[in-house]
Amino acid sequence: MKIQITGVEPQFERNLQLIADLFYEECSVFVAAMEEPADVIVNYKIDREKQIRIEAQLVEIQTNTSYSTHYEKSSEFPPGTKEWDKAARHAISYAFLILLQDLTGIIQKWGTLTGIRPTKLLHNKVNQGAAKEDAHAELKKNYMIQQEKLELMQAIVDNQLRTIPDLFSLQNEVSIYIGIPFCPTKCAYCTFPAYAINGRQGSVNSFLGGLHYEMRELGKWLKENGINITTIYFGGGTPTSITTEEMDMLYEEMYESFPNIDKVREVTVEAGRPDTITVEKINVLKKWNIDRISINPQSYIQETLKAIGRHHTVEETIEKFKLAREMGMKNINMDLIIGLPGEGLPEFEYTLNETAKLMPESLTVHTLSFKRASEMTQNKDKYKVADRNEVQRMMNMATDWTKAHGYQPYYLYRQKNILGNLENIGYSLHGQESLYNILIMEEQQTIIGLGCGAASKLVDPKTKKITRFANPKDPKTYNDKYEHYTNEKIKLLSELFVK
Repeated sequence: MKIQITGVEPQFERNLQLIADLFYEECSVFVAAMEEPADVIVNYKIDREKQIRIEAQLVEIQTNTSYSTHYEKSSEFPPGTKEWDKAARHAISYAFLILLQDLTGIIQKWGTLTGIRPTKLLHNKVNQGAAKEDAHAELKKNYMIQQEKLELMQAIVDNQLRTIPDLFSLQNEVSIYIGIPFCPTKCAYCTFPAYAINGRQGSVNSFLGGLHYEMRELGKWLKENGINITTIYFGGGTPTSITTEEMDMLYEEMYESFPNIDKVREVTVEAGRPDTITVEKINVLKKWNIDRISINPQSYIQETLKAIGRHHTVEETIEKFKLAREMGMKNINMDLIIGLPGEGLPEFEYTLNETAKLMPESLTVHTLSFKRASEMTQNKDKYKVADRNEVQRMMNMATDWTKAHGYQPYYLYRQKNILGNLENIGYSLHGQESLYNILIMEEQQTIIGLGCGAASKLVDPKTKKITRFANPKDPKTYNDKYEHYTNEKIKLLSELFVK
């Protein structure tokens, strides 16, 4: 699909491309002249005053079918300012969405939203004193969000504030993300910094030396400045890929380096790959009072696991879950993915039925996303996935299943190139929500990333302005420069917290 746009400036092309991508898997939007014939032409007429008035017409060339719309949006600022450009971008995207909905018959339930954190919008309205009904009406008007999604957002906001009543007053604390960039194998859909651990023991040893250094130096800075930690999250990769002894030393470093560890509200370790879980490793977790872990099936269809590069069996997932439970793990999360290659409604229903036999405390339901650097995206023809209608039915099934089994939605995020323009939703039984997942999504406090591939999100305690700082993604660069990156990170933190 090729779409020619006339009457708008080149700087708006990216936003129009994002809207078009909601409707078509393969689509190119051109604001400049095209060398090849267009399938669709959209003509804009824009009144460039403070009251932005848009007239837009779409023509489908093959059928000579046309659709028209108009939209108005006020701006307090004159043309040529950043503020006016922002308002114009919104208005242009809004009109384009209406035209594409008319053309395709597809209603986008998230409206014009292409960002990953829609619940932040609702939180912001509520914090500004808006009544719930007024906040919903404004979001519906401004972004065309459908009522179904507004109700989902509201349920999540309510559950977050019940779980962390002081969510908006934690700006003077921090949370810690510790990235372990190794896995038994790399999944086909993955773009996280994750390297197959076999044959890399030298890299692992060097990496852990750098990570321990980061933990000690950061812990020293936190203690000197009286800053407490709200949550700690070990992710990756698969943190349980390293040896039992390495895990033990890592958690010992956490206790020795970080301040007031007894006041940390939650420590999570992703044990996502069941083939990394052993009796000895669970004993290490228990030794250091860690009882929130993830054991991720993704699917209970063996052929699917093989296709996506997960070299463990369905039976192993079940066995390791039961082992963790028998050994006293009381807060286990499981991840499922909707739309994996070769799977449709029957396969997903089977996966949900198998999940019901285990009843983890929390369940994250992801919708498959074709991430640009993943093996799956680079070989799309090899990985056949369900169409948007079946993916939507699978999501509806997940919604009904979680409700029937007593789970409540408590966090949500979206991704580009996600099947069906849907979302990823974290569900939990009452009181078993992941605090870290709420904090990372709602961006109300600084998250400090340690380790290879870990990114820090530095939130100014007063202005809420966000600065991002990323560690190197590959182990060699990290091993060569971890001291430099640690010092730079502490310098940025001092500018935020030490006045």
